[in-house]
Amino acid sequence: MSRHVLLLLGVTAVWGTTFPLLKSLLVSLSGVEISALRFVIAALCLAPFLRRVPRHTWRDGVVLGAMALVSYVAQAYGLEFISSNRSAFLTSLNVLMVPLIGAAMGARLSARVLVCATLACTGIGLMSWDGGANLQGDLATLVCALAYAGYIIALSGRAGRHDLRQLAATQIAVMALLACAWLLGAALLSAKPSDLLARATVHWVALTYLGVIATAAMLFLQALGQRGLSADKSAVIFAMEPVFAALTAWLWLGELLTGRAAMGAALVLAAVIFSELKPRHSPRQSGTSSIVE
Repeated sequence: MSRHVLLLLGVTAVWGTTFPLLKSLLVSLSGVEISALRFVIAALCLAPFLRRVPRHTWRDGVVLGAMALVSYVAQAYGLEFISSNRSAFLTSLNVLMVPLIGAAMGARLSARVLVCATLACTGIGLMSWDGGANLQGDLATLVCALAYAGYIIALSGRAGRHDLRQLAATQIAVMALLACAWLLGAALLSAKPSDLLARATVHWVALTYLGVIATAAMLFLQALGQRGLSADKSAVIFAMEPVFAALTAWLWLGELLTGRAAMGAALVLAAVIFSELKPRHSPRQSGTSSIVE
């Protein structure tokens, strides 16, 4: 596997640890509060890279940051109403959305890509589907999946144009500002005194992990990985997130995979491996030139 694939697998492994973490934080904090706090922490980490940022990097950073913010907040909000397993499944639908959006934009829809994406979604469905439908939570999580599909496509087209440290820093700065504005607006509308600081202090370790590792570091590494891969292949790799989440639960919590879940994990892994196999009679294309291979 290429170093770009390995980078994205590492990013996905870290993301796999965040589902149960977010679910536990939602006992004390709302989705918008969690998002605002993690982005502020991440922005402080990357603040040194905001010096002398070119105008075109700010322009792309605003676009990418807005897309990512919608995805993160929608996912956290949806988790208030549905289980982390169901959230993982619905979020994973971005694997199919990426090539379909690409096709709608005029890109060639590869049969290999469609097979890999369908295989990955089937596997995640076997792993994660547990019923428990909730219209509000499901719709929010589908918005998350759609926004993140757009983010993956936009990032693949823009990552090669910038210093990736500056691109990550501008994205997170935009996300922090918008999330804080959102949080302030919600507080003013409620007209109630907020005890956010007291509620957040109890979870400072988890929030620091989300901000420093799962947000600041991973957005930079994601951009680095996607610089050398197409958007659709990146989306298939990201389908490993529920697999890593299940592995984390096994290692940390002693949870065991059912036979159905193990079969689903095997299908997701097969999709990633199949996406990496090179066609025999055609050269491998560069991931940055088009949406799909």
